[in-house]
Amino acid sequence: MTRATIITMGVELTTLSGATNRVFTLAEQGKGAYVCVSNVHMCMEVFDSTDFAAVVNGADLVIPDGKPLAIAQKLLGYRHAAQVRGQDIMNKLCGLSGERGLNIGLYGGGSDVILGLVQSNLVAQYPDIKIAYAFSPPFRALTDEENIAVINGINKAKVDLLFVGVGCPKQEIWMAEHRDHLTCVMLGVGAAFDFIAGNKKHAPRWIQHIGLEWLFRLCSEPGRLWKRYLKQNPRFIWYFLQQWLLGKQFHKSGNHQ
Repeated sequence: MTRATIITMGVELTTLSGATNRVFTLAEQGKGAYVCVSNVHMCMEVFDSTDFAAVVNGADLVIPDGKPLAIAQKLLGYRHAAQVRGQDIMNKLCGLSGERGLNIGLYGGGSDVILGLVQSNLVAQYPDIKIAYAFSPPFRALTDEENIAVINGINKAKVDLLFVGVGCPKQEIWMAEHRDHLTCVMLGVGAAFDFIAGNKKHAPRWIQHIGLEWLFRLCSEPGRLWKRYLKQNPRFIWYFLQQWLLGKQFHKSGNHQ
């Protein structure tokens, strides 16, 4: 796959089927790998941090979950660029996991109650799915003993696909730190657990298609998201315009001011 650089973040040029097949290929290798589901917020976190840039750009796959990233790829000359929503690839992977004989793992959710709803709703939607592992970590950092228990639990359950939903940038950092200790493919799916549990609603498809899903989410959760969007969206537009119109190349080292 070709990886196009948007400001300082590399994002694969792919499709839903192409990304799905890539995840299955990684899963068949039986070693640790991770997938970043990228959006404008992640792009600017990468721009601002050397360490986080290494995490995301070092991923085995970075998919353009945010519509603005797919639009940016097209403006950079990749006319076949397409959005690949994290929720869509999670749904497709879960739907095909049964016939492929793959074990699913869930890490995140925010609480045991939410995680329980995620499990029951996934089983209801995909009767053939096998959820071999599920854990909702506390909001504090895990102790070394707890972390070892998590690693052992995931590997012992023979998880093939582990969905990690603890929010950006925490989930991406967690996946990078655990790649060498796990034998599964990890996908950072952000708020997907809340959508599956029914705590949050998806934007209508027509809003997704015109690239305003972020506005729908902002209106749904203004208290939590307004600072992020107010800070990051204008910055993304400013720096991307410099890249697109002026051909400016930014160093991938982070810590830009």
